[in-house]
Amino acid sequence: MSITRLHPGPRMSQVVIHNDTVYLAGQVGTAGADVATQTRDCLAAIDTLLDEAGSNKSKLLQVIIWLADMGDFQEMNAVYDAWIDPANPAARACGEAKLATPEYKVEFIVTAAL
Repeated sequence: MSITRLHPGPRMSQVVIHNDTVYLAGQVGTAGADVATQTRDCLAAIDTLLDEAGSNKSKLLQVIIWLADMGDFQEMNAVYDAWIDPANPAARACGEAKLATPEYKVEFIVTAAL
């Protein structure tokens, strides 16, 4: 059984690869920015991390999105819908949650295939 960890820290790794599956840590955007900017930041980080792992958004399996306020759902979706590969959309869930700090408006958790 092989496990690869990219960008490990004392609390977590940004990427864990196991059995041809890529797990990303939760990605947040620039604290204090609007939800559209934070969403773009998150999705850019996801693209970068998936690329480092040898994957890409066409191989997404699952996307979990936490919004600090469901009132931001449409604004986040406008950015997400422009980013997602329409031929290969992931299974997705979105809910409201209290995030790590009040400055964060959105967090993305992604699982992908290699």
